[in-house]
Amino acid sequence: MRDIRFKSIHRGGLLDKNTHILLSEWASICAEHVLDLFGEKINQNLIEVLNVAKEWREGKTSVAEARKAALKAFNVAKNSSNLFEKMFARSVGHAVATAHAADHSLGASIYALKAHKILKGSFEEEMKWQQENLFSEIKELILSSWEQERFKKLLK
Repeated sequence: MRDIRFKSIHRGGLLDKNTHILLSEWASICAEHVLDLFGEKINQNLIEVLNVAKEWREGKTSVAEARKAALKAFNVAKNSSNLFEKMFARSVGHAVATAHAADHSLGASIYALKAHKILKGSFEEEMKWQQENLFSEIKELILSSWEQERFKKLLK
């Protein structure tokens, strides 16, 4: 069952539109941050997908288009032989999927952490960076979600 804090008010949850947009922005920031670590040429489809997330936040595209873009990123992950690119593509996919379901923002964070670990050897540096870059309006929501057992397992 999804956490009601990530469910939109119009669907019976607690999440208002402004907070949903902040979750999407933070998710994209997490994905973009690990992109800077990738020395090789990145699949341009992933950059386009990140742009769709931005367009959704600006009201320039629909949730349906964001879902299509997320599937595009997940397809890159599925077909890549590069482990970093797989994790980055999953982070990107979750970042744009946040438009559809806000708790995907947690997936963007987790896969960014995993991508960072592949290149740098640990989660700690990236987790600290992510925490420092949380918007104050979503900080408690994200930090309390990371404490849930199912997310602790994903971070191993």
